[in-house]
Amino acid sequence: MDISEAMTIAERVWDRGIGIVEVPVQDSASFTTFQAVLDQGAERGEAVGAGTIVDIELLRRVVDAGASFTVAPGLDLDVLVGSNSAGVPHLPGVATATELQTALRAGCTVVKAFPASSLSSRWMREMRGPFPQVSCVATGGIDASNAAEFLAAGAIALGVGSALQSASSASELFDIAEEALAVRREH
Repeated sequence: MDISEAMTIAERVWDRGIGIVEVPVQDSASFTTFQAVLDQGAERGEAVGAGTIVDIELLRRVVDAGASFTVAPGLDLDVLVGSNSAGVPHLPGVATATELQTALRAGCTVVKAFPASSLSSRWMREMRGPFPQVSCVATGGIDASNAAEFLAAGAIALGVGSALQSASSASELFDIAEEALAVRREH
């Protein structure tokens, strides 16, 4: 994603006041995009995290740049421990009970359910049974058609990418999230 597009998406999220921004960092171009969004976030007092952190070298780079948190598509204990040791919260991706249990043993209380649309909101509800202490961020394939069901299943947040690229899709998704959050606050 280029800098302009990433900045537009970040501004949409920040302007609505309902989320934090994670920028996937997979190569030097995406690192430059991450840095630009990070700088803009700092000007606004907004947290910006780095996503797709799959090794220690990349972890060090984003932590040194000032990432507020890190996110990974899977559970790598070296990355988890390294991020936490640097004082930067880490959300590992999990898709099985074993991964969830391993993340909990390693000290995580918040994880990324990935890929959420393949796992399903039912998976999320069922994982809360044996693991009520964990909070899940549903990520991967989240859009206006399934956001409410993941929030109803207990997701504390949604990781959304392509659904934010269109202003109308983003607005629809934000409306759904705001409505779900209002209902959650009432209970």
